[in-house]
Amino acid sequence: MSQLILHHYPTSPFSEKVRTMLGYTGLAWDSALTREMPPRPVLEQLAGGYRKIPVVQIGADVFCDTHAIASEIARLSGQPQLAVENCSAEVQSYIDDVDLNVFFACLMASGTKTLGRKMWQSMGFVDMTRFIWDRIDIGRKASARMVKFSEAKARTLEHLAKTEARLEQQDFLFGEQPNHADFSAYHSLWFVRELAESPLMDEFERVKAWMDRIKAFGHGKQSEISAEQALETARDNTPRVVDDAFCGDPLHGKNVQIAPSDYGQIPTAGQLVGSTPTRWILARTSQETGTLHVHFPKSGFELTPT
Repeated sequence: MSQLILHHYPTSPFSEKVRTMLGYTGLAWDSALTREMPPRPVLEQLAGGYRKIPVVQIGADVFCDTHAIASEIARLSGQPQLAVENCSAEVQSYIDDVDLNVFFACLMASGTKTLGRKMWQSMGFVDMTRFIWDRIDIGRKASARMVKFSEAKARTLEHLAKTEARLEQQDFLFGEQPNHADFSAYHSLWFVRELAESPLMDEFERVKAWMDRIKAFGHGKQSEISAEQALETARDNTPRVVDDAFCGDPLHGKNVQIAPSDYGQIPTAGQLVGSTPTRWILARTSQETGTLHVHFPKSGFELTPT
């Protein structure tokens, strides 16, 4: 088995963000496929209530959200520009916008017959119906202001025009090599172009060429494993040691819960055992998995004592 296990499903845009990042770095990884929506029994054991996809597992350490995942990929690959915290303030602001506002605009603007057919083939009628209602429920309960359906196409075209202009004199969004922003911008447009096969970007030649460059990275060296094998990996390992320098939070050692602050706001409960400038680490113990450390980025998440 490889060191890194990716829990994902094929049509997940944020999983595609991570898959292409793994392709770019050439890291080997194990693919543990999961359902498009809860219940996900294995992930519930690994990450508690956290319901977003993807999740990465390295031994008995579990990483939630693509910001935390990208930091691990950056560390393992020696590519620091892939970690959000190593990017400039301008780039970080761009990432925040494309990961939330542009992402939802692209999803809403991608309602093609082709997308519907692919979803039907992937999930079947019953699960497809459940999936749609699940996503509607997520949007209804979200604290972040979502783009209106009537504004989604215009917002997507605006983003495409700005991206086209940005790529006029360079191969990637912020220079001659990709950073986290490229993979953040790619995954939403991947949904539009590859899954929905929408004509929205037909006139944006530089955007399509940039997407082709990202796509050419591939998905790297992957192997398939079962969910049960992922659980065995968690049981057979112990979490890596948390540096004493990251144990100074007033809530250190206390029971807390952490949840996304925008959408999918289901908390994960545990004991706070680490707090860095950009990350929280929870310890969770169960008979099925032993002790795990679950990592969350501070950006986009909220911690509350219990």
